[in-house]
Amino acid sequence: MKKRARRIGWLLLILFLVVNAVCFMHAWKFTHFADASTEKTSAYNLSVFDKIKALALGVDQPRPVHKITPTVPYEKVYIQSNKKIAGWYMPVEKSKGTIILFHGYGGEKSSMLDKAAIFAEMGYHTLVIDFMGSGESAGNQTTIGFKEGKQVQSAYEYIQQKEEKNIYLFGTSMGAAAILKCMNDTALTPKGIILECPFGSLYQTTSARFKKMGIPAFPMAGLLVFWGGIQNGFWGFAHQPQQYAKAVKSPVLLFYGEKDDRVSRAETDRIYTSLNGPKELITFPEAGHENYLIRYKQEWTRAVTDFINQTP
Repeated sequence: MKKRARRIGWLLLILFLVVNAVCFMHAWKFTHFADASTEKTSAYNLSVFDKIKALALGVDQPRPVHKITPTVPYEKVYIQSNKKIAGWYMPVEKSKGTIILFHGYGGEKSSMLDKAAIFAEMGYHTLVIDFMGSGESAGNQTTIGFKEGKQVQSAYEYIQQKEEKNIYLFGTSMGAAAILKCMNDTALTPKGIILECPFGSLYQTTSARFKKMGIPAFPMAGLLVFWGGIQNGFWGFAHQPQQYAKAVKSPVLLFYGEKDDRVSRAETDRIYTSLNGPKELITFPEAGHENYLIRYKQEWTRAVTDFINQTP
């Protein structure tokens, strides 16, 4: 009986170590981009065997790099933050203010050019930013919005140094989460904030990715959040944009796609409820976790125009 109990104990210990080793590898690859030449693999379209292999070893995420550049005059800028970050500053004549745009996970600054163009037509300077690990910014690391919050602050202060008074923040997905983290950690007072599909917490967005692959979230999602935080120097379970939102008093326009399979409506509602300033929630019935301009360009443009025009 004692031998059997000992064997079971050893098996459980080995299983515990193996599962943690798997999650350690997966967390590292999720938060550290590979070389840009690495072929990108979608874990959601893999066979059962390849899903098991991906779960065991992690999926290489190639470093995001821009494939297009602005078609309007622009200035390359480099801003010192917790990592050196790069951006493109695109001025317009007779500007009404400046809008700073922040991309999502796996994106880079060129992915924001279509929205920057709309803001330029409205009469605003724009600054599109590469978070650390992406585009022309330093490093290969991402913290899914946690340390990126400091980079939002640095970009804001860079524009402040130009004596700009009317500064707006725009972020999509991870970029939106980073804005909320920044607002939680600082006393910045942007004129307005536009957020697209921010996740409620790192644990929730990690769980959603497992579920999308058809794999149970427990216990892997929790271990992934734990090891990802440890590897990157923060407590992953405390990374909760739904809590950061309580610090926001600036006017907020929040967008959500009703067919989003990475961020739930419940997460969106918690963020919206937590916001402590003027706010508006607009949802798009057929949109998922995607660029809303693809299906709803007219509606999106009208909403941001009305929001900015009504901002005191």
